[in-house]
Amino acid sequence: MKRRNWLLLLSAMMLALLLVACSDNGDDTNTDADTDANQETTEGEEKVLRIASTSDIPTMDPIMAEDNVSFQYIDSVYEGLYRVAPEGEIVSGIAIKEETEVSEDGKTYTFHLREDATWENGEPVTAQDFVYAWQRAINPDNASYYANALMSGVVKNASEIYNGEMAVEELGVSASDDYTFVVELEVAVPYFESFAAFPTFMPLNQEFVEEQGEDFALAPENMLTNGPFKFESWQTEAGWNLAKNEDYWDAENVALDSINVKVIKEADTALSNYEVGELDRVTLSGSQVNANATHPDFKSLSETSVFWMKMNQNSPTAGEYMQNHNFRMALSKAFNKQAYIDVVYGNDSEPVNFFVPEGFVEHPETEEDFQTGSDVLAYDVETAQEYWETAKEELGFDEITLRFLSGDTDVAKQISEFMKTELEASLEGLTIEPENMPWNRQLEIMRDQEYELAVSGWGPDYKDAISFIDLWITDGENNDVGYSNEEYDNLVNAAKTELALDPVARFEAMQEAEKIALEDAAIAPIMQRKTSVLAKPYVKGMDSLNPFGNHYSFKYVDIQK
Repeated sequence: MKRRNWLLLLSAMMLALLLVACSDNGDDTNTDADTDANQETTEGEEKVLRIASTSDIPTMDPIMAEDNVSFQYIDSVYEGLYRVAPEGEIVSGIAIKEETEVSEDGKTYTFHLREDATWENGEPVTAQDFVYAWQRAINPDNASYYANALMSGVVKNASEIYNGEMAVEELGVSASDDYTFVVELEVAVPYFESFAAFPTFMPLNQEFVEEQGEDFALAPENMLTNGPFKFESWQTEAGWNLAKNEDYWDAENVALDSINVKVIKEADTALSNYEVGELDRVTLSGSQVNANATHPDFKSLSETSVFWMKMNQNSPTAGEYMQNHNFRMALSKAFNKQAYIDVVYGNDSEPVNFFVPEGFVEHPETEEDFQTGSDVLAYDVETAQEYWETAKEELGFDEITLRFLSGDTDVAKQISEFMKTELEASLEGLTIEPENMPWNRQLEIMRDQEYELAVSGWGPDYKDAISFIDLWITDGENNDVGYSNEEYDNLVNAAKTELALDPVARFEAMQEAEKIALEDAAIAPIMQRKTSVLAKPYVKGMDSLNPFGNHYSFKYVDIQK
């Protein structure tokens, strides 16, 4: 929920905070019990969810989104083939899941669409809307960061199209009639159901998108959506408002009338808003957690998001240093992970030395957890200093200054200051210069690989370890640390191709790949996060986070006063 993509980035830290501030969750299809609960609310009283985000939405164009905040609200106003319901259950969306046909070799999916789904303007949502949207996503002229990462090597001809070797019309998607959408794959993909619910693959109305041109998705009037909610207003860096879409095919099972979101970057300001009754839910950080741990509204929510420090080997200013294994090992082992959690989050997040989360996926036969543990990148100042001295000799330096990229929120500033203090104290001759900037700009810098150090993280896009393992393949779309290892690449590619129908061998290949990346110090793991919140008791459907994709879907949230 994710990437994930959580694919789940503040550097990515900030990201995940945003999402929790923005919440959701609930039930698949509302049952009779839901109907009874709805009747408990005072008749005629509007159900308005009031929440906060620590940043503006970077984009509402489904193919350009790469962060959890964008994905959260794209999921709210659009609907794809399937939808992720509470606890990670994949349910019917525009496609009727029970009617989907899969070929014997697992390489062709035929989705049958419901005929009562419409766009806001009343036009039907058709298979051609999906064909257009998927072709638009892989079109190299549009430079979709996420589409190539997900589609290349998976959907037929996607790699060739993105590389400019084929026309977009050759993509393995087609509409045999208005309500039948067919997808052809290069190889069988065990987790392909998750693709059908992922925001990058939402349908788009071609006539509307082309009519809007470069203005598409920049403001409510430039969007045409088909989901449970629709945009009413959006003020840059101030907030936005969503209203229930009465024309949504399942509107009768959407409880909320509207969602009001404020952009609040200061943690204390957000908490004050909650305490005076202006917010229904707020994320806690640092000292706020202990101060509110006995509050009746307090909740600690487990996640499958893992965070790490990124050391950019492609940095135009520090790449020479970051490419040195001893240099990276020193940085990876030189900071106290538990202290990081205590200072920045103040909660029960777990320090980790891995990047595939615990409690996420299990061995297909033994049911043992994917994560068997590793200490190669464990916190150890003495060993870090040994690596540091070796790196100094190999690279010929006594002193070095590294820039640490982070956001401009309170939490982001705490992160960069903590890392500055820890790393400078542990590694003689190192100076850290924090660079704090708005989230949108931070994303651009990381995407362009123009940073040196940053804290980032990942929430899985689908319930499969490949969502994490695929991050570090050579020149991968999400590999913004410049890591490259041929053995690692071979294992990952095998897991995505010839081992697709051999679950045991595939699982073990991915475990071996993670081990290689950790031994190479591709990244420096920090923690598997838990999120601490205060939530009003009348907010229902947000008591847990989905294990992949978006943390929750507002479709299943209710206000019961």
